[in-house]
Amino acid sequence: MPGTDELPAPLRRQVVLYPSNEPPGTVIIDTAHTFLFLTLGDGKAIRYGIGVGREGFAWSGVETISRKAEWPDWIPPAEMVARQPYLPRWIGGGPGNPLGARALYLGNTQYRIHGTNAPTSIGKHMSAGCIRLRDEDVIDLYNRIDVGTKVIVLPNAQGRQISDVAPGTAMTAELPVRQAADPLQPRAASRNSETLSGIY
Repeated sequence: MPGTDELPAPLRRQVVLYPSNEPPGTVIIDTAHTFLFLTLGDGKAIRYGIGVGREGFAWSGVETISRKAEWPDWIPPAEMVARQPYLPRWIGGGPGNPLGARALYLGNTQYRIHGTNAPTSIGKHMSAGCIRLRDEDVIDLYNRIDVGTKVIVLPNAQGRQISDVAPGTAMTAELPVRQAADPLQPRAASRNSETLSGIY
């Protein structure tokens, strides 16, 4: 019997046909269809299911990965606390943290691609603008890309049609996770780290 966090087949990590003019190693986020693509070249990409911004919080544009962090701490920004005053002011890195196992920071914005402690949010439009992946998937992506990687977030109206990357185009069913040395063991949390304010 599948676990409660088992994703529907289209949202599971897999290699798909994905013609693109972007060079291999580019991240393309299709907000409309809740997919993240990592281009491989030769018309293929790794596709991951993601959670994206809810109505009024979705965005588009081009950024680069400016920083990477394992088991990041989270400090909600003032504007988020103003909307949700019940939020804690700081959460140390670990399984209970909404940023999950890894975070990939997008330019100088407060947005990031990160894991999640709520895997049922994958495939849904419910974040404050960040891009969420299951922890297994964000660890895999984290190990495949570096600081400086180009990230393209497509406008909602210009995302590829889902038929362009339908499950029938999958080249393999799923990809193995690229394991980190301690993939699901949180580091010791420290409040002395650099400012980690940001939305999720």
